Amino acid sequence: MNTYISAWPPLVIEDRFPRRVAVLGCTGSIGVNALKVAALHPDLLRVSALAAGRNAALLAEQAATFRPPLLAVLDEASAKALRAALPPGYSPDILVGPAGYETVAAQPEADVVLSSIVGAAGFPPTLAAARAGKIVALANKESLVLGGHLIRAACRKSGAVVLPVDSEHNALFQGLLGHADETPTRLILTASGGPFRGRTRAELAGVTAAQALNHPNWCMGPKVSIDSATLMNKGLEIIEACHLYGLPAERVDAVVHPQSIVHSLVEYADGSQIAHLSHPDMRLPIAHCLCFPRHLPLGLKTLDLARVGSLTFEAPDDEAFPCLGLAKAAYAAGESHPIVLNAVNEVAVERFLAGAIGFLDLPRALERALAEHAPCPVGRPEDVLALDRAARARAAELL
Repeated sequence: MNTYISAWPPLVIEDRFPRRVAVLGCTGSIGVNALKVAALHPDLLRVSALAAGRNAALLAEQAATFRPPLLAVLDEASAKALRAALPPGYSPDILVGPAGYETVAAQPEADVVLSSIVGAAGFPPTLAAARAGKIVALANKESLVLGGHLIRAACRKSGAVVLPVDSEHNALFQGLLGHADETPTRLILTASGGPFRGRTRAELAGVTAAQALNHPNWCMGPKVSIDSATLMNKGLEIIEACHLYGLPAERVDAVVHPQSIVHSLVEYADGSQIAHLSHPDMRLPIAHCLCFPRHLPLGLKTLDLARVGSLTFEAPDDEAFPCLGLAKAAYAAGESHPIVLNAVNEVAVERFLAGAIGFLDLPRALERALAEHAPCPVGRPEDVLALDRAARARAAELL
């Protein structure tokens, strides 16, 4: 992962191109942006496989452009629609079902695996990529929330390297580069505050899913957008940062920064902080991970601080947005609690998007589920997945 924390193998990536890239979650916002980067730099990146869920129409368009020999979808209906939409003369192998994602992640033809499947479903293929010794460009934070300890062990054994695609963790990563012999004293993740920044808990009681999806700075999928509105996204990112960089949760903080220009900061023993700044555009961290250690021209506008004018920061409102504190408490409680946290949150987000529960029901369900959970061993992938299933069933009862 990096050379700063002993939990990860040293960061050794050969600067050899072109790199063959397998994209898991190619029809989501991260996957779409990754393919934009690949199209801009065909001399550096070759698409070896594409994996999607059920969006066969978009996958067919992407496949027709890049012509990878391997595709994957979630179910047979999507596979049938995909086959019908592919252009004549192009006959890739099409894998069906969740196991197909693991096959794509471990295929010998891929040098880099971009893991951007949303939610807990991204954990098995991410683990498969780590076991296969890949460069894992990680945009699926849930993989580390559920099984960071297992992915760390797989990386040590295989020599795999994980590079963080999330803009905040990529900013931390770049702030740590060149400081291999120093452990940071603090990591500071920035949060936009989402669409409800400044509202009190009482004012949040009647907000709708449509309002929560209206993020002020980022264009994201529905699940991540709701997590941003509750600040759960930042809570999951704190857990992810603890796994990536080996610091305890009390040394990983979050600060609300509405402009989303400063993406994160690394603090060192002398009190100095190194910040990473850019306009909010996910193509930047995606390209950095896919082509590390290079910084590629992407045709994006450069940052002019004089035109930005001012950057503001404020502490999160823990009373109105308790999910941040719940995530920290879950991480401190042990390896099994974050699995419950994530499972219940995913179910609650689905219910909220469907209009079945209110906005404040999300943290209430999380608090109750965590309070009643007794720590249990999760030393194997099957333990993680079994607890995830059980927690989802319990969440359905709570909600």
